[in-house]
Amino acid sequence: MADRHRSRYRRYAGGDPLAPPVDLAEALEHIGEDVMAGYTPERALQEFLRRGGQDRRGLDELARDVARKRQELLQRHSLDGTLNEVRELLDSAVLEERKELARDAMMDDSDRAFRELQLENLPASTAAAVTELSSYDWRSPQARADYEKIKDLLGREVLDQRFKGMKQALENATDEDRAAVNEMLSDLNDLLDKRRLGTDTQEDFEEFMAQHGDFFPENPQNLDELMDALAQRSAAAQRMLNSMSPEQRQELMELSAQAFGSPELMEGLNRLDANLQALRPGEDWGGSEQFGGDEGLGLGDGTGVLQDLAELDDLAEQLSQSYGGARMDDVDLDKLARQLGDQAAVDARTLQELERALRDSGYLKRTSDGNLRLSPKAMRQLGKALLRDVATRLSGRQGQRDLRQAGAAGELSGSSREWAYGDTEPWDIPRTVLNAVRRKAADGDTSGRLFEMQDIEVMETEARTQAAVALLVDTSFSMAMDGRWVPMKRTALALHQLITSRFRGDHLKLIGFGRYAEEMEIEELTALDAMWAKGTNLHHALLLANRHFRKHPNAQPVLLVVTDGEPTSHLEPDGEVYFAYPPHPLTIAYSVRELDNAGRLGAQTTFFRLGDDPGLARFVDQMAKRVDGRVVAPELDDLGAAVVGSYLGSRGGAGRSPVADDLGFGGFGGFGGWYGGNRGFWVG
Repeated sequence: MADRHRSRYRRYAGGDPLAPPVDLAEALEHIGEDVMAGYTPERALQEFLRRGGQDRRGLDELARDVARKRQELLQRHSLDGTLNEVRELLDSAVLEERKELARDAMMDDSDRAFRELQLENLPASTAAAVTELSSYDWRSPQARADYEKIKDLLGREVLDQRFKGMKQALENATDEDRAAVNEMLSDLNDLLDKRRLGTDTQEDFEEFMAQHGDFFPENPQNLDELMDALAQRSAAAQRMLNSMSPEQRQELMELSAQAFGSPELMEGLNRLDANLQALRPGEDWGGSEQFGGDEGLGLGDGTGVLQDLAELDDLAEQLSQSYGGARMDDVDLDKLARQLGDQAAVDARTLQELERALRDSGYLKRTSDGNLRLSPKAMRQLGKALLRDVATRLSGRQGQRDLRQAGAAGELSGSSREWAYGDTEPWDIPRTVLNAVRRKAADGDTSGRLFEMQDIEVMETEARTQAAVALLVDTSFSMAMDGRWVPMKRTALALHQLITSRFRGDHLKLIGFGRYAEEMEIEELTALDAMWAKGTNLHHALLLANRHFRKHPNAQPVLLVVTDGEPTSHLEPDGEVYFAYPPHPLTIAYSVRELDNAGRLGAQTTFFRLGDDPGLARFVDQMAKRVDGRVVAPELDDLGAAVVGSYLGSRGGAGRSPVADDLGFGGFGGFGGWYGGNRGFWVG
């Protein structure tokens, strides 16, 4: 029982511990917009991760930070730091020796002259000068100490190239410390030789770590982890050499032979490099970089910078997500934190959680062909967001009438009012009893009557007629060409969400019409690619709408047509599509005939005209007059509010609805007669 309640801890990963979870609504809204614009859900998800959220850096910004740091490293540093440090120590040693020779009065003049000649004629090459002075008998103790520092520095630098931190760890090292390094190198190479032969065991590794583990603060758990760390640094050291000029490289190789004053160290390191190259050939052993700064780097620090550059290159590839099967989980958060700081890792981890949540929450589903699709759950969420936007626009309109209708035949609206003569609505019993109790208590009424007429309240109802709604949306190439593609889809999705969630008794049919017309499910319309075939077949769309109306004879027909062009195609009797531009009179006649049929079925018709084409305006005005319909000419960002408002106002004069109140529409009865918008207007 105690184990069940045991607390579990993990390392704090940074960020605000009280921050809310990832915002799926924001992500879904952006992804839905891109899907409606023609992106696949997979690409739309990638684009959102690239852009990031409102308060969150995306992959592109993180990648820019990676590229910026890489450029800064290259522009700040140069690779001659060790050479310069050795030259400074050499110059100091020679200067101190010359001072000592000048001060030493007891010294033989011929010996002094010979020594001064040696110092005067040292080679210009730092490496050659250090080599020539290796057998020089220093008279100055300070000069001898400076010269010995060169050998010590070189030894620590070449070790720091392969084992991070050695330069500092071996400062002021004793002979015993150097012997321990050589022993570690020998044992390490023996262990790697066993790996090359396939005879190593975990016990061999553990025995090696038990003896030499202090040299490896990374605390590797097996030989593979140890080799990975060593190979990455060794490969970076090789890339550093490759990045030097030939003169720098030659001088450094000659100097390295002086490390610790013994060739044993370099022999062990060369053997280590050979083993690592054989065991980890996949590392970048041949690359190079172009440094152009003034800040000199020592061998160990230079190797560290080359490792940083390699990590930055890895991060750039991971953040690009441009390879097959890329996932946000591929991003190495530890590397990102090392290179860009903890906040960058927090941002990337949030994107990882966001991608995982979107895939696992049911918003994105994978089809049988392996592609991602927006699920019905995602479509509902998108529809709710769009409907809220529509509600905001409608609630801000001026001049809408607040009408109330109450009748016995209808649905309860949730409100009540005082009874009036002629009312047939059911009594609101709780409110009536409460009114009577309050009145009796206030008036001190002791009569035996339970109620007075003034106590009675009735429940308001509203007329709710069924509607058969046909939303006809133009899918011709001009809609996509003129930027009307996404607003059209947003409008359809908002209306679909309103009807399926709040007016479930209504019957909605979505019909897209380009060169020909077709009935569509909302998922199909939302994911529909731009259709570049020429033609606007209003005739075919009206045929399908009238078929929908006839299937629901007891419902109020509502016809909503969104278009930006005159009809240019129609269906021939044999089912073939006829196209002509300018519009053929027969195309116009066929379209008018079907509109008249819709009028005879009692359809309340609204045309939503997009664009300023005078020919379209004249055509739409005349069509609307034939069926006593209306014309709305909204701007694109107002299209959704216009269509939803017209639908609400066409539902049999329902008046104010609690549904509309919940959405923030306010009274919408006025929409039955006119569209009170700042950007749109009624004509016809």
